[in-house]
Order: sequence, then structure tokens, then C-alpha cells
Amino acid sequence: MATGLTPAQLLSVTADGLDDTALSAMATAPAVLVNLDQPFVLRDLQRLLTVVEAAPVLLIGIADFATENAAVLGLDLLLCRSPDAPAPWIACGESFEQKIEELLLSIGGSPDAAIALAQLLRVGATASASEAIVAESWVYSLLQGGDRYARWLEDQSDRVVRPRPENPIVRLKRIDDELKVCLNRPDVHNAYGTRMRDELVEAFRLADSDQTITRVELRGEGPSFCSGGDLDEFGTAPTPVEAHEVRTRRNAGVALIAIADRVEVFVHGRCVGAGVELPAFAARVVAHSETTFLLPEISMGLVPGAGGTSSIPRRIGRHRCAYFALCGSPIDAPTALNWGLIDAIDDTKF
Repeated sequence: MATGLTPAQLLSVTADGLDDTALSAMATAPAVLVNLDQPFVLRDLQRLLTVVEAAPVLLIGIADFATENAAVLGLDLLLCRSPDAPAPWIACGESFEQKIEELLLSIGGSPDAAIALAQLLRVGATASASEAIVAESWVYSLLQGGDRYARWLEDQSDRVVRPRPENPIVRLKRIDDELKVCLNRPDVHNAYGTRMRDELVEAFRLADSDQTITRVELRGEGPSFCSGGDLDEFGTAPTPVEAHEVRTRRNAGVALIAIADRVEVFVHGRCVGAGVELPAFAARVVAHSETTFLLPEISMGLVPGAGGTSSIPRRIGRHRCAYFALCGSPIDAPTALNWGLIDAIDDTKF
């Protein structure tokens, strides 16, 4: 049974921050469970957060019942046994112990990426949406040089590369003051590659430059809205630094932010990676009832790279975003609606 340590006990482990050796010893584990069931002194939790603020470790608050103490918001994740715990807690119910175990296994499998995600979300909480995208890109590039990503790439080495599309893969249609944008590579579930990114940037910039376009509708052709990054392109960037330069110069998330108040996205099927991250920037997201949402990047040794650490926290908060990215499992449309990741479920729109 997961119990964790109280804030006072963790302060004792770290020698109240006065012993670098003790603090380093605690940080050898990528995640630490903080027991919030036992009564704790507010000063102890605040001091703990100050002591480990820059330490490479995730702090996961666990409790049977959600506490309303605002100080717990300084932790990276909040898991609660209660099945009706309010945001930003993850309400686990009877699967409380299982979810903790799965979470720790996921973090332990890609500790560098998990810690980088938590640090990104902490920084992004006080940054603008565009600034958070730039920070995300730097971290993504750094992790591309990591061992876990190298192992994941090796596992993909026997993949058969599919023919590259010759025709445009983002279809545009203007009707009066509305611009309809459709991802049009259904044979690969609209996998998100450099070609699709560049064509989306052009479409969003067109809408930004033409104020007579008062509404932008974004959809995906075929069985899924978007299945995430095009696996055929992973590992093909010249260098991580050059990839970062391209991502920040031609970024669909940044282009979407500029017109977000005019954009409505309709998602269906599998929404993976970029298929979750980009819609989250829009003013309104409508989903089919059978839609699923997944952020798989941590298992690859990476963090979300299409703006997700910027867009998703602004919809569901950084605590639930951290859980969503770290848990490694898809969430369904009702959960997405409850969290605020989408705005409506309406099968009649598809």
C-alpha cells in the first residue's frame, strides 16, 4: 500500500535543505510520494516546496480525501482515493493504489523525460502561451539526445517507411466568412509530420492576415482526427538544435494562438500527441462520443512537442496535465469533457 512521507518527514530526509548530500539522496528517485492524509504544518509543506524547487524530482501528493489547503498546489500531481475529488485532484476511487503504481512505473521507465515534464509545467505556469512553446521545444530537443529516446528509435528501426504524399495534405475551403481546414491524410490517420505542420501554419497565417475570415473550422478526414507525430520522420532531423530552430520558426501552435478565438475544432477517433495538443489551443473543441485522447511521448523518452505543455495546462491545469502525460493511458471523451480538455460531446456534428 502506498503511504508516502509527510512534509515534516521529507524535510527531515533533506535535513531541511541544509545538507546538499541529503537532498541529492532524495533526488536519486525521480518521484516522491507526499502523504497529505496526516495532519501537517503549513510551514513544513511550504518549506519542502522551497527546498526541492529546483531539484530533479517530482512531488506527488496522495490522500484519501482532497484537502482544500492551497499550499498543495505547489506539488506536481495530486491523487485522491475519493471518487469525486475536485480539480486539480485526480479522483481514483478503487483504483487508487493501481494508478499510483502505474504512474511510478511510467516515471521510472523514462525518468529524465518525466522530470523535464514537471519542470516545464512549473515554468509554463507563469509564462505566456508562446513562451511556454519555446521552452517546450528546447526541452524536447535536449531529450532527443537522451538514452531512452535512442532506445525507442532503435525499436523502430525495422519500420517500413511509407511513400510520402505528393498532393497537399491540408485541404482548405472558404465559404463566405468561414475557412474550413481539413487534415487530409486518412490512410495514416492524419499523422502529423513536417508537411502537415507547414501547411497548417500557412492556413492559420492566412486566417490571421484576413480579418474577413470570422470563423475557422478544423477537422480531420478519415477514421481519426490525428494519430500524432509521423513515426517515419522521427530521427530524421539533422541536429536537435536545428530541429528546435525550425519548430520555433514554423510552429502551428504559435500560429493557432494568434487566431484561437475564431477557431472551433471537431475531433473524432484517435487523438494522439499533436492531435490533442493543437486542438487544446482553440476556443472551442467538440468531440465525438467515442473519441480517445493520448499523450505517448514520455514512453518515448520525450515530452509533448506540438505545444501540449502550453495548451493543455491552460485547459485542465498543470496537475492534471502532468498526470495525463505521465500515466501513459488514453482518456475517453466524458473524462476529457469533465476535465475541460474539450467543450462538448456532439455526435451530430460528425
